[in-house]
Amino acid sequence: MPELTRKQFIATTAAPAMSAAQPAGRRRKNVLFLLSDQHRPSSCGYMGDPVARTPSIDSLARTGVRFDAAYCTNPVCTPSRASILTGLYTHNHRTWSNRTPWPFEVKTMAHHFSRAGYVSGLIGKMHFVDAQTHGFDYRLDFNDWYQYLGPKTKLYADELSRANSGSGMPQIDDLWADYGDPWQGHRTLDDRKGLVHTGRASLIEERDHFESFVSRESIRFIKRFAKDHPFFLIVSYLKPHDPFMPPRRHAAMFPDAGMKIPDSFGKVDLSRVPREIRDRISAPTATAELADPANARRRIAMYYGNLAFLDDCIGDVLRTLRELDLEKDTVVLYSSDHGEMLGEHGLWQKFVFYEPSVGVPLIFRVPGVTGEGKVCRTPVSQASIAATLLDLCGIAVPAGLDGGTLTPLLHNPDHNPGAPVYSEFALRTKNAKYMIRRGDWKYCFYVNDMPELYNLRDDPDEMRNLAEVTQYRSRAADMKAELFAWHKPRELSA
Repeated sequence: MPELTRKQFIATTAAPAMSAAQPAGRRRKNVLFLLSDQHRPSSCGYMGDPVARTPSIDSLARTGVRFDAAYCTNPVCTPSRASILTGLYTHNHRTWSNRTPWPFEVKTMAHHFSRAGYVSGLIGKMHFVDAQTHGFDYRLDFNDWYQYLGPKTKLYADELSRANSGSGMPQIDDLWADYGDPWQGHRTLDDRKGLVHTGRASLIEERDHFESFVSRESIRFIKRFAKDHPFFLIVSYLKPHDPFMPPRRHAAMFPDAGMKIPDSFGKVDLSRVPREIRDRISAPTATAELADPANARRRIAMYYGNLAFLDDCIGDVLRTLRELDLEKDTVVLYSSDHGEMLGEHGLWQKFVFYEPSVGVPLIFRVPGVTGEGKVCRTPVSQASIAATLLDLCGIAVPAGLDGGTLTPLLHNPDHNPGAPVYSEFALRTKNAKYMIRRGDWKYCFYVNDMPELYNLRDDPDEMRNLAEVTQYRSRAADMKAELFAWHKPRELSA
């Protein structure tokens, strides 16, 4: 059977491959999945970041299992989120980019939880691209927030300055396809040179921010449904993604002068990195102002302001679990769809396979399983989230998912199965690239560019590309062969 047809078939079935048995007569565990956007894995208090103010996330890390080598499957929003919900890598779920609608026939965790009797909710951003709900019973997103804001929506339109579906306006590109941007000529424009502002305090009141709305409505969902139904709820925030405009209170916490420019800023050997990386370092087109260190410090400060606000909002939801005595019955997961370079290598945003971009925070707190603040350093993929959550709740996991359950690692974080982890980007384009991480080594293949090979133990900042160094060519060739055995890029035969 052809590969895509096989994957389409298995994604729509529920044949049991594994299951964590649920004691007879007991109600199934709830699932609270806290998901952010563009949170770099090192920017947490529990990771030793001296600037980050993340007490709520840190509390999860102290009482759960944190995965310090977790990776997204694709360092951009929509394909990554599709992998999280389906348990498939991009070349199998076929959501190629931020403009690709998710295929209807590829089912998500929500379908499986709903069939098991759960009420499933998705509150916040998910970048579905079109109006499909993908199995969720209860759905609130940017458009519901705009209805809440009413005339105050203009404040957010001003902050974005122009159409930006990654930040939710429009939430679905096609809504503006026929007649253009309805805000054209109605925004108060600023002096930014590109798409994304360097950063400043927001003019939107703290209670009116998207994150406040998402937390408030998630709390409403829990109070409404938790008494009578097991629930599967994704609480999905936009921050710390742009706009880099936190509420005034959080912006004031991080003075620009206190921000440190990364050590690797301006120090990359441009002759030994792919052309794509050279071009992005030389011209940060989304925010041209970031070539100036003063503006770079400003961006870093406002990123941390966004992050601190996000953490406060997460704290509100976790507090509700405690107040309703639901902690003992609820699996809590925190992660992000991808990271953020934040000036490392002189790069900003995501889209690359360096650790700050392709790496993600990943924390599980599971009643009766976790509780000692353990650390797992085994490389894992977010493609395993779907199987893990279903397994923890005693729901049959569909056969054929790309990501297997992480349940054994939750019980024994020191166990290392030795399996490789992969990531992909810009599939079906001339700029396609693919990554494999095995042990301490990371290899990146670019369809039309220079490869990369890094030893993350000896070179954690990924500053020495060894792919074309004579003594490492054999290792690079072996990792390339293993990568191609997993998935050979179709661009090579096009």
